[in-house]
Amino acid sequence: MRIGVPREIKADEYRVGLTPESARALAARGHDVLVESGAGRGIGADDAAYAAAGATIAAAAADVWAAADLVVKVKEPQAEERRRMRASQTLFTYLHLAGDPAQARDLLACGATCIAYETVTDADGRLPLLAPMSEIAGRMSILVGAHHLQAPHGGRGVLIAGATGVAPAKVLVLGAGVAGANAARVAAGVGADVVVLDRSPAALARLPAVAGAAVRGSVATPELLAEHLRDADLVVGAVLVPGAAAPRLISRAMLATMRPGAVIVDIAIDQGGCCETSRPTTHHEPTFVVDGVIHYCVANMPGAVPRTSTFALNHATLPHVLALAEHGVAAALARDAHLRQGLNVHAGRLTHASVAAALGLPAVDPQAALG
Repeated sequence: MRIGVPREIKADEYRVGLTPESARALAARGHDVLVESGAGRGIGADDAAYAAAGATIAAAAADVWAAADLVVKVKEPQAEERRRMRASQTLFTYLHLAGDPAQARDLLACGATCIAYETVTDADGRLPLLAPMSEIAGRMSILVGAHHLQAPHGGRGVLIAGATGVAPAKVLVLGAGVAGANAARVAAGVGADVVVLDRSPAALARLPAVAGAAVRGSVATPELLAEHLRDADLVVGAVLVPGAAAPRLISRAMLATMRPGAVIVDIAIDQGGCCETSRPTTHHEPTFVVDGVIHYCVANMPGAVPRTSTFALNHATLPHVLALAEHGVAAALARDAHLRQGLNVHAGRLTHASVAAALGLPAVDPQAALG
């Protein structure tokens, strides 16, 4: 199989779909790996490293898209990339279609097979290809939140860890999944007062093992959310419904009850955000202010630490890339129900029920779509 790796072109995105080590693993099995020149620059991997691994270096993105049977990326294809896709091609990347109807329309129109990292499952119903980036985004959320709480950045002027005789910042985390638990872990580790809300008692029961016993977890209710928002210094939105749009938990009216200079870090922005006033931002312009509350809504947070993120992602994705290459896309999807859960678009049809529901479009069963 010919596997293509274009350079990521989304704003402030420095990750790459395959590391040189992953390219070597594929080349060693007889597959052709085509890497756009400069694609690995953000992780410190130059063209020579990919060539030494057995990959061919393409001069331009157009060459990769024209030749590849399977395109492996990190972020969703941008508009100019979608225009290059074709029906005989398979795309394996993060898609987050529920919050991006324009992308969904283009992928349906091009007829390609599109497998989303974020909806691939495992035997326990978890999301193993989303987990590495959720872990990193969760940990980063406290670092960026602490930064923006500082007065020069418009924040309340609160040190997240507090000081002798001075209370630490209160951190409210919405969601006790991978991102939320890791946010709570880092916040508690630096001495913050941490509260986690989640609707799942089971998720809350797992929380101490990840975040520590000092973190307070509670089953979420609208009343409890409103209560904790009033005195929170930093709010981390880490809710996730696989494949679907994120629930809007924080309304515009709720912002008026929050402290001026408080910070919301909306990790859920890839799926539309869990705050009514959230909208995607970039690493170059990461924040905006609504009703005195700072919103940090960068849609590719782990892209700021591309070396860590790319290697963590490849550890999770490479076995699936190998399976797609070794068995062929249709056979790999047919034999692996968990990988098949990642199938979002095939031959002009949506094949994931939650994604389709979020977009208000019909879905077909993935097995039926594959024939």
